[in-house]
Amino acid sequence: MIYLFSGDDAKNKILNYEKFIKSIPKDTETFFISRNSFNPIQIESFYSGASLFSVLSAIIFQEIFEHEETRDFVLEKLGLMGESVNTFIFLEGKLNKPILDAFKKAKAELNIFELPKEKKEKYDNFLVANAFADKDKLNTWIYFRQAVDIGVSLEEIVGVLFWKIKDMTLKKNFSKFSEKQLKNFASRLSYLLPEARKKGLDAESALEQFLLEAF
Repeated sequence: MIYLFSGDDAKNKILNYEKFIKSIPKDTETFFISRNSFNPIQIESFYSGASLFSVLSAIIFQEIFEHEETRDFVLEKLGLMGESVNTFIFLEGKLNKPILDAFKKAKAELNIFELPKEKKEKYDNFLVANAFADKDKLNTWIYFRQAVDIGVSLEEIVGVLFWKIKDMTLKKNFSKFSEKQLKNFASRLSYLLPEARKKGLDAESALEQFLLEAF
């Protein structure tokens, strides 16, 4: 039988792996295999039959799939391991779908522990840009704070602001700002974030200050 413990949620993965290891009968001979101790001939002897010293063996592989040579060998032998009377246990990081499919094909018991994906709320960055274009200081600041608070990157906000300012300049929309002001805004935005970081300043505060002082 094959047991796989994998995924990027290391804490839960290790807890469940250790719990499983403790459940292995005490009369089972246990072998730990890493890349440094990997021996193809020894591996073949494990899935070919029972140990000479005990009725059954448990072979524990740790981080084998990080290395191409050991990964390819094991993937070719998974079917034979699945048919063996011995137990094969794999402790791995996050594995891709083809490898997981190979384990499924070998009828392995999969124990996958993944960290929850961050759900970034969709946000309309043009709310900031449009409020800025309307010379609406309060809403420009409110929409900026909303965007930052839900995880929108400063680069995204600057990018949309820069596009909006360039669009106003090209369309000669000078109802709220003069051409000189718009060109100055575009120039300042182009280096604002990298310049702030270069000087060791807080980039978020630098952008917020720019928006508040623009009007």
